[in-house]
Amino acid sequence: MRKFKEVILKVLLYLSALITVGILVFIIGFIFIKGYKLINFNYLFGEYKPSGGGGIKPFIVSTLYTIGLSLIVATPIGVLSAVYLHEYAKQGRLVKIIRYSTEALSGIPSIVYGLFGAAFFVTTLKFGYSLIAGSLTLSIIILPVIIRTTEEALKVVPPSYREASLGLGATRFQTLYKVILPSAVPGIVSGVVLSMGRVIGESAALFLTAGTVYKMPTSIMSSARTLTVHAFLETKEKGDIASAAAAGIVLIVMILILNLLAKFKIKIITIKTRSKSTRLNSSHRT
Repeated sequence: MRKFKEVILKVLLYLSALITVGILVFIIGFIFIKGYKLINFNYLFGEYKPSGGGGIKPFIVSTLYTIGLSLIVATPIGVLSAVYLHEYAKQGRLVKIIRYSTEALSGIPSIVYGLFGAAFFVTTLKFGYSLIAGSLTLSIIILPVIIRTTEEALKVVPPSYREASLGLGATRFQTLYKVILPSAVPGIVSGVVLSMGRVIGESAALFLTAGTVYKMPTSIMSSARTLTVHAFLETKEKGDIASAAAAGIVLIVMILILNLLAKFKIKIITIKTRSKSTRLNSSHRT
């Protein structure tokens, strides 16, 4: 009877995994079939023409601008918040409130963030429809992800690293930025990569804050259209599924490239951290 239950459980697990992979392959395959014919050099590097034809170069640049600005703002705030919660804060009511607020932020629909960004950044601060307004709104959206992943990364750092550093005479702050944070960098980068995917795939908040201008942005104060917003407008206004699918293919490839670069960087950092930790532990033993 026990073996029968184990077999049933394994079948259900494999079936669940197969269904998940199958859905992913179906979605990606559908998008590629619909849009791959439009992708060429002119489409990737040409200027957009509202009358038809042209390329998506302005939208790729706008998307990269948005990714960079959002991460520049959100990453330091998120990492420092996590460090405070895990390393310095006294575990009490205040910490519980902060953690609850973080979890609440992650559950708010993106359209609500967009309405806030439109009311605060666009109107009150008078940024107008601009890349900076959209990026600041997205930085608030991705803060919970960065905070939670950074906290988890700090938790898995072995206590022996901290003990070895303090035993060698390092201060608490020196231990933090020379031992603990470098050891947690792979987990932190993973959180940043997840946030990057959220930024790339966001459309509702950007529609209300960055605008829909199809021209090449000249500064962070320029209104612009990202790839996701472009795909939405192509489907909504023109009913052009092929063009939207082609933009989706570019998004998928962009996410894949950024993920591969991040994993390569994590691998290098992990090798350096392990060698440093080995030297630290050996020094502490002696």
